[in-house]
Amino acid sequence: MMYESPKKILVIEDDAITRNLFLCGLEAEGFDTIGAENGIAGIQLAQEHLPDLVICDILMPDIDGYSVLTQLRQEPLTAIIPFIFLTGSDAKASVRKGMELGADDFLTKPSTLDELLAAIATRLQKQATIEYWWATKFQTTPKPVIANQIAPTVPSESIFPSIPQLKEVFDFIEKHYDEGITLCDVAEAVGYSPAYLTNRVSKQTGDTVNNWIVKRRMAEARFLLQLDNSNQTVEQIAKALGYQDVSHFSRQFRQHHGLPPHAWRKQHQIMVEKQPQPC
Repeated sequence: MMYESPKKILVIEDDAITRNLFLCGLEAEGFDTIGAENGIAGIQLAQEHLPDLVICDILMPDIDGYSVLTQLRQEPLTAIIPFIFLTGSDAKASVRKGMELGADDFLTKPSTLDELLAAIATRLQKQATIEYWWATKFQTTPKPVIANQIAPTVPSESIFPSIPQLKEVFDFIEKHYDEGITLCDVAEAVGYSPAYLTNRVSKQTGDTVNNWIVKRRMAEARFLLQLDNSNQTVEQIAKALGYQDVSHFSRQFRQHHGLPPHAWRKQHQIMVEKQPQPC
């Protein structure tokens, strides 16, 4: 199956024959591929390349696939990457554990290339549908103001979906998003384990707790960057949003907007200057 733009697939598999078989087959179908021979290397490559999908064996010699998934789900940049497990067992306990940790699908080895491609196509299509739906439903847009000027982008309503079962979760994020909170902080506040909360929020919203935290920070970042009378530097804005490292903030901002904060702010200023002035 071919896509308009090549999708990047990370295959984490300690068996070289299986790994190379999948990599060669995926490359032949037009995918960009990355191979990792163990879980530690897989985590590093996922964080470095941010693939569109991860395929990972469960039983590996250093750290198992469950640990790989847990670590990726705890990092905002890798938390929403679709994740497919490869397993030599179809035991319900294994499947259940993987799903509780946030896995998207399971394939039992040995699997054919057609089975793998079908699973990948399903996951990528679902991810694209979810991203499009949430982007159109909860995107923020500039509000019109007098004198034909562009106003700072401020959400006219909460960026969080109205889901009663998750109100406590989103209320906590709204109150503390600028304090450097993480999934573990939210889970502790609402009385769930991080893995269970990740699975629950993902199933009901199509997104992870960590990514909702980042989305709220990004909404505030856009607002602060667009303030015409603000003398805040990017470093000061990052600190105000709970980031200890400005480079971390800049990477996340670029991941969500396609431009680093400095360039995004400059582009907005140019747009304002081009607005027609009142007579």
